[in-house]
Amino acid sequence: MLSPAPAVTGGQTNPEEPQLAEIIVVTSGKGGVGKTTTSASLATGLARRGHRVAVIDFDVGLRNLDLIMGCERRVVYDFVNVVHGEATLKQALIKDKRFDNLYVLAASQTRDKDALTKEGVEKVLNDLAADGFDYIVADSPAGIEKGAFLAMYYADQAVVVVNPEVSSVRDSDRILGLLASKTRRAENGERVKEHLLLTRYSPKRVETGEMLSIGDVEEILGLKAIGVIPESGDVLNASNKGEPVILETTSDAAQAYEDAVARLLGESRPMRFVTAEKKGFLSKLFGG
Repeated sequence: MLSPAPAVTGGQTNPEEPQLAEIIVVTSGKGGVGKTTTSASLATGLARRGHRVAVIDFDVGLRNLDLIMGCERRVVYDFVNVVHGEATLKQALIKDKRFDNLYVLAASQTRDKDALTKEGVEKVLNDLAADGFDYIVADSPAGIEKGAFLAMYYADQAVVVVNPEVSSVRDSDRILGLLASKTRRAENGERVKEHLLLTRYSPKRVETGEMLSIGDVEEILGLKAIGVIPESGDVLNASNKGEPVILETTSDAAQAYEDAVARLLGESRPMRFVTAEKKGFLSKLFGG
């Protein structure tokens, strides 16, 4: 079993302790909510704190993680190649150019979604754990098809990415049901540790009733938010540059992702960017 990783300091681990990887699936019921952006930023944030991290794209046929991580031109072998024994894990893993302890395993663009097998995925995860990775971030496809099932099956923790609107929340409720019943932990009578991450949050739209509040979403899903990412053009700009948005340090979205990484590691941080900015008297007077 791939159990929680021990804490690391400056990338160094105790050689006497067996290295066990913590598997974190980033999932949602609906497409287009920001799963891949979240996977890239969480993996980068964990690596920046000294942990050895692999992030895997499970979305066979619709590869995007490599674009956001800025390594699309370096993909030679992919996840499916490794699962089918057509390449070794070492050949397929792409080392990030910014962090020596961060690696990407890209999805195949040309294979069918049935190309992944339960046994093959388990072997890859076990091999990563044996190679000393502390965290494995699984970037899941949307919905409940095979790739999504395999991404969540071996997870120790799940980050459920939700937009604060009714259809996204309803679809994510279905995912929570699967996490509670269709994972290896569920089969062993245990629970996957679930976290809620809200994306594209606009306090102004919440105030006008156009968007669900954090409290609304938490109450419906029965989960506490580990992060609230504000609606921001910086996310798209970073993606177009091939850079995880968490590295755009002056951006509100980057700071919100950094807060989410800290909470994922057990730190306590106040929730930022969740209230609408109040206009001052002069701003109201002159329409600013």
